[in-house]
Amino acid sequence: MTSATPLGPAYIVAARRTALGRPGGLHRSRRIESLAAPVVQAALQDAKLEASAVEEIIFGNTTAGGNPARIVGLAAGLRDSVPALTVDRQCASGLDAILLGMRAVALGEARVVVAGGAESLSTAPWRVARPKSLFQTPRFIGLEPEDGETADTPHSVTASEELARRLGITRHRQDAYALHSHLRAEQAMSERRFVHEIVPLRLAADETRDESTDVGGIEDLAGLAPIMLPDGTHTSGNISALQEGAAVVVIVSEEVYAELGRPRALRLAASVTQGVGADEEARAPVVALEKLLRTNSGFTRDQLALVEMSETSAAQAL
Repeated sequence: MTSATPLGPAYIVAARRTALGRPGGLHRSRRIESLAAPVVQAALQDAKLEASAVEEIIFGNTTAGGNPARIVGLAAGLRDSVPALTVDRQCASGLDAILLGMRAVALGEARVVVAGGAESLSTAPWRVARPKSLFQTPRFIGLEPEDGETADTPHSVTASEELARRLGITRHRQDAYALHSHLRAEQAMSERRFVHEIVPLRLAADETRDESTDVGGIEDLAGLAPIMLPDGTHTSGNISALQEGAAVVVIVSEEVYAELGRPRALRLAASVTQGVGADEEARAPVVALEKLLRTNSGFTRDQLALVEMSETSAAQAL
């Protein structure tokens, strides 16, 4: 568990990403470096910085193994001497990579850091459970421990199901929220709000638009079967879909920021990281926000102009 406020200013001066794709879809033949390297190059170009200016690259990734950040850095043309770090904090890996980059700049360890995340489930190595004896057959396993496999660690969907049951969040409320979310995403894409942040990896219309599930209407969502528990409320329509893609930011120090002419940028004001019990996973953002308000003097709830969540399910958001 960590908590940090920067010692010096750190600024995000550029941010780019690929279009998001479904596993086996838009990015089905692309490895991590094929996804992320062009995005790194585009972000540096936006920031008006050469690859030679980068002093560290930090990437979040949960599936590739090894140190994908190093491969991405070399593929993007960074110097051999640039250190690379890969972070695995599951769904928060990319965000954690950015926070680590901000802290490195704030502490004076680097003047320019590239940070972000990338996932390619379509090309990731398979995970196989080792048989307990020579007479058993190896079997493929997912990214999370199976229920009962690890003591007191339920699957995230199982934990979210229990939270929804405990708080009385009905299936209909979850489906309605999910539909609203999908419709807002479709509206944003139709209004071309994401065009300037997406890096097309080839000249094709589908490279500029996120692949999303066609949910239809509330009746279509209501017809989907529960994915874990027979009487559960979580379906493929009201939980977060698996996605492939890459996103990158360029972080600079106060000195570099001034050299660039003080362009439009984001500055990190405060950060916290908070752990919770496995059965309380869905409440983690609430606990973290409470800690942020408690540990940062002068920062109050009414100062929040926008709250953005990366939720695992509609139940968690509700």
